[in-house]
Amino acid sequence: MTRVFVYEYLSGGGLVDGDPAASTTLMPLGQAMRDAMARDLLRARLGPVTVATCAAAGPVPAGTQAVCAAPGEAPEVFVARQAARHDLVWAVAPESDGLLAAMQAAVGRSRWLGCDAAAIALASSKGATLARLRAHGIATPHDLADEATRWVVKPDDGAGAVATQVWTSRGAAAADARRRENVGAAAWLEPWVDGEPMSLSLLARAGHAELLSVNRQRIAVDGDGLLRYDGVDLDCVSPNDPRRATLATLAGRVAAAIPGLAGFAGVDFVWHPARGPVAIEVNPRTTCAFVGLSERLGRCLAADIVAARRETLHA
Repeated sequence: MTRVFVYEYLSGGGLVDGDPAASTTLMPLGQAMRDAMARDLLRARLGPVTVATCAAAGPVPAGTQAVCAAPGEAPEVFVARQAARHDLVWAVAPESDGLLAAMQAAVGRSRWLGCDAAAIALASSKGATLARLRAHGIATPHDLADEATRWVVKPDDGAGAVATQVWTSRGAAAADARRRENVGAAAWLEPWVDGEPMSLSLLARAGHAELLSVNRQRIAVDGDGLLRYDGVDLDCVSPNDPRRATLATLAGRVAAAIPGLAGFAGVDFVWHPARGPVAIEVNPRTTCAFVGLSERLGRCLAADIVAARRETLHA
């Protein structure tokens, strides 16, 4: 019997108190991930499943046990307390402000179901991630700098589209980056890549990756240049699509470049009309693309993720 604790940062109580924007816009995404993970674990029949929740989140899936943080309890303290009561912890948190890294450190390697500390640390920096990928021959936005007509400024440790601004002038983008840095925020500036925004969902282990799905990201830029994430369309590139082989190769190269990727991970990229895939970032955790993917693929990804972890530990 394996006891598993599922923790998703927002639905587990993180950032919601006093932040109505997070509660109304991001909570549904977090809760959907939480519930998909929990239901998949129930299908895997590994053992009891405990799910973190809070007053602002909806009920946990039937068949699981709900648990809440104590009043005033820091997220990493709550997760560490629950980790001691469970055999495995499957956690989702933003990379920003070191949150995901803190969760991994609080849980420890023996119980953590996901990427290792080195992979999380690297992927928590946009600049460091792209430098690593570029060193392994993977195209990144800076390879297209000479043809750029727009530029993007975002937090170097950001997650999703939060605080991501698109500029039509490199000078304006640089000024934005300086303003952020002047108030102590680490900013990242890169050329905008024209093309189709997409993502890869991977099952990673020991420097290798299985490409689970290629997804289409619904991304929009509003009138003020703010980037907005409107969701994801799962598995939109069929096995017969000629792009599929190229993207399977990309998945393998990313895993080789960041060998600490483990379990479910994501790669955001843009399919450029002339250059093909251009990597934007790596997500060292479960992403929104997990929701509904087991059903789409006709398999239990939670069981596969746990099995892959056990194989790696005993290799």
